[in-house]
Amino acid sequence: MSDRLRTTFAGIEFKNPVALASGTCGFGKELSEYFDLEKLGGICSKGLTLNPRSGNIGIRVWETPSGMMNSVGLENPGIAHYIKEDLPRMRSLDLINIVNLGGHSIEDYVEAVEILNKEDIDILELNISCPNVKSGGMNFGIETGCARGIVKEIRKRYNGKLMIKLSPNAKDIVELASMCQEEGADAVSLVNTFLGMAIDIKNRKPVFANVNAGLSGPAIKPIALRMVHQVANAIDIPVMGLGGITSWQDAIEFIMAGATCIQVGTGTFMKPDISMDIIEGMEKFCLDEGIKNISEIRGIL
Repeated sequence: MSDRLRTTFAGIEFKNPVALASGTCGFGKELSEYFDLEKLGGICSKGLTLNPRSGNIGIRVWETPSGMMNSVGLENPGIAHYIKEDLPRMRSLDLINIVNLGGHSIEDYVEAVEILNKEDIDILELNISCPNVKSGGMNFGIETGCARGIVKEIRKRYNGKLMIKLSPNAKDIVELASMCQEEGADAVSLVNTFLGMAIDIKNRKPVFANVNAGLSGPAIKPIALRMVHQVANAIDIPVMGLGGITSWQDAIEFIMAGATCIQVGTGTFMKPDISMDIIEGMEKFCLDEGIKNISEIRGIL
């Protein structure tokens, strides 16, 4: 592979701008049976919380036209288990290790970050789409004022590269991204899943125990692309774009819209090694178009 896809993101060098999205690849172990993980630019860990979580009851994944819905509920082994069992293996791989962190209160986030501060990770991806238990279950990432508090507290404590994962359900995602920049974030990633619903008409009840669930996949791509374009044109820190990317053409669109790197999520469920197709396609596109480095077409719109 040439240097055509080599990318600098928030001061960190990626061999290519393709990472696997949080919650779609575990910690990479299972997918390593399908392809060489070290051909990726990076991996975003499954969403971690301070303590282990068993996740939601009932149906967790539901296929929809051109997409899928999920209500996993942040099932994960917790920070301590990850550091002991998974982080050493992640650190041994030649790729960028992005740790995704969630929480349900500022105290949760702060305690987890103080632990992660002692570990060797490349980027902390702060998921602020979690329900804030002290605000009646409203997600941290919906209101800019609420989100500012958590970003400010984490930035004061975390010494490494900090990327904030933004929810498309925010009232004003451009305002939210601008706030993240103001509070010292090194980057933002967007978009997380859209809030949706599915109904079991035979049993006359919602498919999911929590009623609502997150929609991802190709169906959301045009909206995600629009949001990435708006945010990338409004802030100076880099954007990692995601939302329905299932082909190299999709990835190129996100780069042209202003994303520096991209994440592949639901596409991995369709084809475990789809990220390899995307990387190869992007490389060939650059070669065919006489593009010496992918940065030449970033944010050209």
